[in-house]
Amino acid sequence: MKLYNFFRSGTSHRTRIVLNLKGLDYDYVAVSLAKEEHLQPAFKALNPQGLVPVLQTDDTLLFQSPAIIEWLEEQYPDPALLPKDPFERAHVRALAAMVGCDIHPINNRRILQYLRNELHQDEEAVLTWCKQWINDGFTALEQILSEDKNRQGFCFGDTPTIADAYLIPQIESAKRFEVDLTPYPLIREVEANCMQLPAFIDAAPFKQPDAPAKV
Repeated sequence: MKLYNFFRSGTSHRTRIVLNLKGLDYDYVAVSLAKEEHLQPAFKALNPQGLVPVLQTDDTLLFQSPAIIEWLEEQYPDPALLPKDPFERAHVRALAAMVGCDIHPINNRRILQYLRNELHQDEEAVLTWCKQWINDGFTALEQILSEDKNRQGFCFGDTPTIADAYLIPQIESAKRFEVDLTPYPLIREVEANCMQLPAFIDAAPFKQPDAPAKV
């Protein structure tokens, strides 16, 4: 398999986590968003939306990280990243969707570039925008985690699920956007537990081959 992705893309990050949790090998193909390689004809031939990630398998091209992650769960069911019980599966999917549908999309690069370039917002206004929607989502997520009395260190249960794969990249973005995570002790607990695991460590943005060297 080949994964076309960008080191700091949250959707790429969550897909790398799932691939790692499944123990799957893949070729890393860097697509620079900073250089707008995702908008070039060569990449748009893979995904007409011009969005990362794209997963190339022997048979087909997969795009949209939720679809890729669900495909990986179905194709490689062990270890399972969704519970067996249908209601519990729905719960985990809902946690993932809180990030994937309601927080991440309105804070991703193309939205922020529109705020900067088309609506002429300065960086302070862009940061205010990002903090608003991350805090809004994290406040709700923190409450849901607190109400789950069977939860043991992760978003659900005592092992990682797709919800954790979605949450960890969003925490990374929150730090980049200078969000104060102090009000979210359970979210920080999930992060601490996930970041003990090689699958999460190795998927981190600045561990990737296209990441710039940290100063």
